Amino acid sequence: MPERSTTQPSAASSTGSPAEVAAQIRRALKTGGSAEHAAGVQWFFKDEVSSHGWYTADLRRAAVRFRREVRKTRGLDFLIKVADQLFVGSVLEEKVAAVFLLEKLDGEFDDSELKLFESWLDRISNWADHDGLVHCLIAPMVAAKPARAKTVLRWAKSPNRWHRRAACVALIRGARARMFFPEIRKLSESLLTDEDDMVQKGLGWLLRETAKFDAKRTVPYLMKIRSRARRLVLRTACETLPPAAKKRILAFEGRRR
Repeated sequence: MPERSTTQPSAASSTGSPAEVAAQIRRALKTGGSAEHAAGVQWFFKDEVSSHGWYTADLRRAAVRFRREVRKTRGLDFLIKVADQLFVGSVLEEKVAAVFLLEKLDGEFDDSELKLFESWLDRISNWADHDGLVHCLIAPMVAAKPARAKTVLRWAKSPNRWHRRAACVALIRGARARMFFPEIRKLSESLLTDEDDMVQKGLGWLLRETAKFDAKRTVPYLMKIRSRARRLVLRTACETLPPAAKKRILAFEGRRR
């Protein structure tokens, strides 16, 4: 979502059940956006998206205010339940707000939260829902506790496109710390021929970050898979590499699918 300032609603009341507080937040989101911007949001998505027209910076600031008020009076567990209530339906800002409510709190989460967030993958309707959830909430938890990568790798076998994309995106934070290279290779081998463009973009993103922070190991691996990888995967993986390395890896591009 683009960055730009717009109206700022007041924080939601902290009274009531998680469902009631989530309903208050929904009402604030519905009245606080921009109708003009809502009309332009669809440009970013292939499928139809319902939006209240919020700009990302404003939505994050509003969510931080909601979080501050709710957590101060009701605690972290209650806040998580509110986010769980919000991460449903088809309205873009509601799911993004759910992520922003919990963003940067990963150090306080445990495996029960990871299991909860995994269940949210079944509620995904577009790439923005997905990437907010996986990159902002799940990936930091996996990087903090590497044993969780075993759970992530299992998602690659799912028939659900968003689970397979999540298997890739969940390793990106770790890849930036030069972690998970064996797991990334294993994951790549299982998804190299995946026909779904969302999965291809996710794998390409993961390999691009791996190459950016660990080119010494990644470039030889990209050379090894260049004749088997999808064009979109390989081209995305090479985006940050020096021109000479990129040229070598993409030399057989015309022969790839």
